[in-house]
Formats: sequence, C-alpha cells, structure tokens
Amino acid sequence: MLTLQELAVAIDADLIGDPNYQISSCATLESARSDQLSFIYNKKYITDLQTTNAGVVILSDAFLAGYDGNALIVKNPYLAYAKAANVIHAAPPRLGSIHASVVIGDNANIAEDCVLAPHVVIGDDVTIGKGCYIGPGCVIANKVVIGNNLKLVANVSLGEETKIGDNVTIHPSTVIGSDGFGYAPYNDKKGWCKIPQLGHVVIGNDVEIGSNTSIDCGALDNTVIGDGVKIDNQVQIAHNVVIGDHTAIAACTGIAGSTKIGKYCTFAGGVGLVGHISITDGVHVTGMTMVTHSINEAGVYSSGTPFQKNTDWLKNAVRFKQLDKLTKKINYLIKLKKEN
Repeated sequence: MLTLQELAVAIDADLIGDPNYQISSCATLESARSDQLSFIYNKKYITDLQTTNAGVVILSDAFLAGYDGNALIVKNPYLAYAKAANVIHAAPPRLGSIHASVVIGDNANIAEDCVLAPHVVIGDDVTIGKGCYIGPGCVIANKVVIGNNLKLVANVSLGEETKIGDNVTIHPSTVIGSDGFGYAPYNDKKGWCKIPQLGHVVIGNDVEIGSNTSIDCGALDNTVIGDGVKIDNQVQIAHNVVIGDHTAIAACTGIAGSTKIGKYCTFAGGVGLVGHISITDGVHVTGMTMVTHSINEAGVYSSGTPFQKNTDWLKNAVRFKQLDKLTKKINYLIKLKKEN
C-alpha cells in the first residue's frame, strides 16, 4: 500500500485530497474500487470520471471541473499513470537460485543473484550479469553475453554470441539470433544453396521485445537493436537490420534484410518494409503501410486504402485498374485544348 503523498512525490504531481489515503493497485475509471488508482487523459471517458469509485485519479487541470475526489494533478496524465503503475506494482526482489533441472555448459559466468527457472539450458562460455531472471524453458546458446537485470519470461531462445545490454525484457517464445533467410538459387533451377549466416544479434539497453517475435542473426555483419527500442508481439526482423534508439514497432510488422531504421521512429501494426532501404530519424508509419523505398524526411507516412462497404470497395478497385487509361485520356484532352 502507498499513500497519496508518496505517489505525488514519485510522479511529481500536485495533490488534492487526503495525503494519507492509501492505494493498493490500479484500475480503469469504470471498474476501480476505493483503494485503487485510475487516470483520465481523453474526454471520451468524462462520464466514467464523474461516476468512478476510484480512491484517486491522475488527471490534468482540464478535467478538474468534472471531479471532486482525491486527485493527482499533472500535465501528462498518461505518462504519470505509467510511472505510478510501475511504483504501485513494482516486482518484489528475488533471491538468487538455480533450479535442479537447469543445464549449464562449461565456463559459464553467472552472477550469484540470478534466478534460473526449471528446464533452462545454458551453453558454454556464457556470461550473465547481476539481477537476471531466466524463465522456464529458456535456451541460451554458446558465448552469449548478457548485461544486468535481464528478464526472459519463458521459452526464449538466444542464438550463439548474442549480446544483450542492461534492463532488457523478452517475452515468451521469442527467438533471437536464428538464421536469416539467405539462399542463392542454383543456375540449373534445381533449388537453393543456403548461405551461412555468420553475424550475430546485438541488443542495447532498456529494450523490451514482445512474445513470438523473431530477430535473425546477420549474414555477415550483425543485426542491431538500439537502446530503448520497444518491439511488440509477432514482429519479424530479418538479417542485418539496424534499428535506431527509442524506435517503437507494433505487432505483425515485417522488416526485410539490411534495412536501416533511424531513431525515434514508430511503426503501427502490420507495416511491411522491403529490404536494403534506409529510414531517417523521426518517421512515423501508419498501420498496414507497405514501405517500398527509403524515407529521407521525418514525418507521417501511409499507404493502402481504408476499409469501406464491400460494394463500394469493389467499384473503387475496378476504377483503380482504370487509372492509367483515365490519365492518358485526360492528358490527351489537355493537349487538344492547348492546341485549340
């Protein structure tokens, strides 16, 4: 339990109400109990604010007129809530332990306060820093180097010579450092010759990677994930991709090989990027966009058509196929007008 005064200090908020009031957890405005904290940053939820049972609400000055309970007033309620939730729901400290079923290779260097859960497999010459949690079923291949405070939730695989910085979280069933998709076609059209994938994966500090994501090792150079990068579930990052610091990538995005992405970019769900292109800093790509060439200017980019009634979409699809003919007709009419 935390008092409102403690929370106000933690998130740098102005407090209205009882400083000794205690909060146990967080909830939505609609479902919160009297011992829970909630927040509002969108006017869409103003009705819920007026009827909430929350013990305290994080909000900005703009919402004070519609609420008379305990309040933590900030300029950015969404960010303040994130900070408060981290304080209220902080994970308890773990004591170092290694389960009896863990398999550890030769010359592994594992900090004493690490937790190794059941059925973890660790290869030779692995280094694991302080405060790490290696969850059930994780596999760490030879010569992997891990910094401090890594959390592998469960069933995560780290390929050989992967390097991971401090304060990284990787969620279940993600694979780091599997072979990239590299094949050369035989001249006689009898199949494909596999190209050895000789690079590795380097992940910076403060990175979080969702579940069922794959990050392939480099073909020659490394695949690199910068500091502060956030990657959602079911994302495919191919060999030799470089992702700049603090870029965020939403679910089902696919990034083809050797693409370089700058800092502070965002990619919404289902975005596709072809290989061997460069994306500059500060680019924001909306959902389901197909990026087919390099982007050299910061800004928001989109492609595709938004959903509509199927009957309308079918008509527009036919018209789309006719655009080239229509353009030629228009250009011809313009030419005739100029000549006359």
